[in-house]
Amino acid sequence: MAYKYFSILYLFILSVVFTLAKIDTHAAASLSLEMDSASRKQQTPMQKSRISDHKAYKVSDLHFGFKPFSPLMGAQKMEGTENEKLLSNVKVFPNQISDQLSLSFKLNKDSNVSIKVMDALGNEVTTLLSQRLSAGEQSNTFNLGSKLNQGFYFIRVVAGTETIVKRIEVL
Repeated sequence: MAYKYFSILYLFILSVVFTLAKIDTHAAASLSLEMDSASRKQQTPMQKSRISDHKAYKVSDLHFGFKPFSPLMGAQKMEGTENEKLLSNVKVFPNQISDQLSLSFKLNKDSNVSIKVMDALGNEVTTLLSQRLSAGEQSNTFNLGSKLNQGFYFIRVVAGTETIVKRIEVL
């Protein structure tokens, strides 16, 4: 059924094309959907192209007729803000704790620091420290005693807008 509509559509398109192009009937008779085997043999065989250039090109070697974007004003780098983090070198030891936790870190400038213990769901269990500390190496020891049950917890150290989280295991 679909072939019937396809052939009618094909004949309609051919008739429109021949009418618009004013092709004579001899040229129209030579067109067909499929070429027979005799006409295939009469055609000249196609030559396969050979790649003669084996050079690997870099992107910079290729020119497409346009210049790459270059800003009118150069980007200015803020001095010291990108490389200088407020909070660094945070260490929690020993990792398997029973009653005492030692924590050391480095502050690059004076700031408010809070150290909290969080459970696996992110709930705050206890606050170990919340005060303003001076710049430099800080080392603190906290006695947890019976505040924490056995399991995994997270120590969240917040200084200014920076946060570092470390995992601990309580025995």
